[in-house]
Amino acid sequence: MSAVVFVTLYPFVNIVARSLSDEAYIRSGQVNLIPRGFNLTTYQVVASDPVFWTNYRNTVVYTVVATVIAMFMTTCYAYVLSKKHLRGRKVLIWIAVFTMVFSGGLIPNYVLIVGLGLKDSIWAIVLPQAISVFNLLVMKAFFENLPSELEEAAAIDGLNTYGILWRIVLPLSKAVMATMVLFYAVSFWNSWFSAFLYMGKQELFPVTVYLRNLIAGATNAEVAGGAVADLTQTNANIQAVTVVLTVIPILVVYPFVQRFFVSGVMLGAVKG
Repeated sequence: MSAVVFVTLYPFVNIVARSLSDEAYIRSGQVNLIPRGFNLTTYQVVASDPVFWTNYRNTVVYTVVATVIAMFMTTCYAYVLSKKHLRGRKVLIWIAVFTMVFSGGLIPNYVLIVGLGLKDSIWAIVLPQAISVFNLLVMKAFFENLPSELEEAAAIDGLNTYGILWRIVLPLSKAVMATMVLFYAVSFWNSWFSAFLYMGKQELFPVTVYLRNLIAGATNAEVAGGAVADLTQTNANIQAVTVVLTVIPILVVYPFVQRFFVSGVMLGAVKG
């Protein structure tokens, strides 16, 4: 277990050390787990750029809105599919699984988004990724494992389908719900290609696109996105800085849902 922990932590600690080190030490290969030539120039360059904070705010908004919508749609769909007496259940499952194998392709998807008038809006990022079929199947299996007697007793007491879902099923599904929130939040937070494809205005970019432009700018000795162009001392560690800035929010959120993570995946995957 100690070896596994070391192998897992070493790359991340190395990235943090590189982000805080001077370019000369990084290029000479002297940076391992401890920063050499302590340097915060890149952090200062990024933090001083108002575009960075605008894009960071966009990422938070996109992630929160997209996760809420994705959880709502996935929960409703999974709960329906968990009812074996539902007419057309196999067809609905087939429709979902079909999308895991086949997709419209990049150009048709782009034409569809533009045709629906979603370009340059948050919905171009949120709606096409609102349901992950993998998450859907895990949640469906979890709902199927819940005792049916609980729902029958609630129905006898007068609860309708929505009341059973809201007052009985969801309170018993905290583990899988927390797991799905983590999966969706991480996915939306790290996503950049959809925004890069559908967002034509810089002020609408998420921070991942900003950081992508920052790396591309450093490669060409200039920074896209309005940041200071003089990065002579920071070109070597700019990728490390971007990784650290991107992963910090996930590291902050993860400890709060980690205790639900294993149980949520295992319970939902028993019949998956």
